[in-house]
Amino acid sequence: MRRSICRRNTACERFHRDRLHFCLVNQAATSREAVRTALAHRAGRVPIDFGSSSVTGIHISVVAALREHYGLNGGPVRVLEPMQMLGEVTDDLRDAMGIDCLGAPPAGTSFGFPLKGPWREWRAPWGQVILVPADFQTRTDETGDVFIYPAGDRTAPVSGHLPATGYFFDAVIRQPPIDEDNLNPADNLEEYQPLSAAAIAHWQEHAPALRASGRAVMANMGGTGLGDIARVVAPGLRHPKGIRDVAEWYISLATRRDYVHAIFSKQVDLALENLVRFHAILGDAIDVLYVCGTDFGTQASQFCSAATFDELYLPYYQRINAWVHAHTGWKTFKHSCGAIDPLLPNFIRAGFDIMNPVQCSAAGMDPGHLKQTYGREVVFWGGGVDTQHTLPFGSPEEVYEQVLARCQIFSRGGGFVFNTVHNIQARTPTANVLALLQAVRDFNRAGG
Repeated sequence: MRRSICRRNTACERFHRDRLHFCLVNQAATSREAVRTALAHRAGRVPIDFGSSSVTGIHISVVAALREHYGLNGGPVRVLEPMQMLGEVTDDLRDAMGIDCLGAPPAGTSFGFPLKGPWREWRAPWGQVILVPADFQTRTDETGDVFIYPAGDRTAPVSGHLPATGYFFDAVIRQPPIDEDNLNPADNLEEYQPLSAAAIAHWQEHAPALRASGRAVMANMGGTGLGDIARVVAPGLRHPKGIRDVAEWYISLATRRDYVHAIFSKQVDLALENLVRFHAILGDAIDVLYVCGTDFGTQASQFCSAATFDELYLPYYQRINAWVHAHTGWKTFKHSCGAIDPLLPNFIRAGFDIMNPVQCSAAGMDPGHLKQTYGREVVFWGGGVDTQHTLPFGSPEEVYEQVLARCQIFSRGGGFVFNTVHNIQARTPTANVLALLQAVRDFNRAGG
């Protein structure tokens, strides 16, 4: 143990908190530079991201606990992503935690309603009072389970389920009968449309603040994710058509490939048209484009072979990444959980610059191997600590040591932005999050 983690001495905690705040105020202007240095595979301090995307966020219960720890006012926390119940990370919390990244505020939610007021209080099953947007419409059954309606439409079938003992929503599968002889790819394209006037106005409204933030900015335009199962089930559509069942979709990758090709081809055509409009609005206000959250790995293997990836996905990913690299200065971000080591060469050929969440506990995902093999070609955005075991259930000392070890491995020669392995989960101990931040800070102070 290189440094003890102080948990009980209040005066010591206050000293570390005040020192952290002082250091962060004085480094805020260099946050974007630190991230850009990492993205360029140049050595420098390890930058930190929490809250810039739906896969690098913090559960709303932990956001509230951190705000209380730092003495930040403001009342209940807003839910930023209701499917996973991620809390809004505001500038005061970014300053306190030393976060170098900022997410462009999303225009809407996976449940098909906008993130806009009037915001109102809502009590979650675990007892926390949170703020939800106007169209967050739910019903609770006699067991305490909560069900949410797509697009805030209480006349439509529910599309999400939050168990009474749970902390996030699961999608409710609403698969219509499948007529094999009359399948229409357009049915699986209903949610992909030209950027609406409301979306354009949304991005125009936020562009100036993003440019002036001093932090690196990640944005998700939407519509560029190919076969992301969280989107395939269409929780935001009132009455989805097409293939919307999880098992049926994966079967389609083997038995309905022409259908899948037709979906991806049209989807990418539209995405490229939208990217032209999106870039005209945001331009150099953003640094990273979140392209796709499709998971290709399980804990032990892959969802498809490298050959299947090359046939079904590679040409479409290449079109998106090639356009971005030809017309912008953005880096492209690919999320995939699981044991994806055999597919990483394919992701690299597809043109992705950044890999997330770097699930080091999955088969074949040893951090040293990943860095040595792929570290010159992709940026690892994540992998900083295990969120299945160490961060939620380990001691602060165990968290500190794992974070320090991961920083030592992944930061060599740049190419590393610190984040956990996916979102920080519900009820993760505050002391463990503080140990995480202390480890990164100590690593940077020691010069790596």
